[in-house]
Amino acid sequence: MPIDSILILAAAAEADSGGGNVATEIFDTFDVHWNTFICQLVNFFIICLVLKKFAYGPVMDMLEQRRKRIADGEEKLKQVEAQIAESEKNTQAAIQEANERAKRLVEEAKESATAVGEKKTQEAAAEAKAILAKAEEAAKGERDKMHADLKKEFGRLVASTTAQVTGKVLTDEDQKRINEEALAEVDS
Repeated sequence: MPIDSILILAAAAEADSGGGNVATEIFDTFDVHWNTFICQLVNFFIICLVLKKFAYGPVMDMLEQRRKRIADGEEKLKQVEAQIAESEKNTQAAIQEANERAKRLVEEAKESATAVGEKKTQEAAAEAKAILAKAEEAAKGERDKMHADLKKEFGRLVASTTAQVTGKVLTDEDQKRINEEALAEVDS
C-alpha cells in the first residue's frame, strides 16, 4: 500500500513537472535504493508477523483471559451479594420466628403460672375450709361437752340451793324433777 501511495504521488508530481520521471527524482533526492527499500519493506512485514505471533497475540490472549477473569469475578461477586441478601432475609426471618416463639413461651408461662397460682389458691382455700370445718366440729364438740357439764352443774347447784332454802333433804326423785324443770327453762 505505501508503494501505491508513492507511485500516485510520483504520477502527480510528473504531471506537474511536465516531463521527467518524478519517482526517480524523489528516490534520488532521498537517496533511496530499490534493493534496500524492498529488503527493508520485507523486513518490516516479517517483524510485523513475528510481533503479531509472539508479542501481540500472547498479549491479546492474556488481556482476553483477564477480561474473562474479571467478568467471572464480577459474576461471582453478584452471586455472593445475592447469597448475602438471601442470608440476611433468612436471618431476619429466623430472628422474627424466635421472637414470636419467645413471646408465645412467655405467654404460656404466664398462663401456666396463673393456672398454678389459681390451683394453689383453690387448694389453700380448700385446706382452710377443711381446717375451719374441723375447728367448728371440735368447737361444737367442746361446746356440747361444756353444755352437758354446765347442765349437770346447774342441776346440782339448783338442787343444793333448793335444799338449803327449803331446809330439807331432797330425795333422788325430787332432785331429778327439779333438775328437769331447771334444764327445760335453760333450754328455752
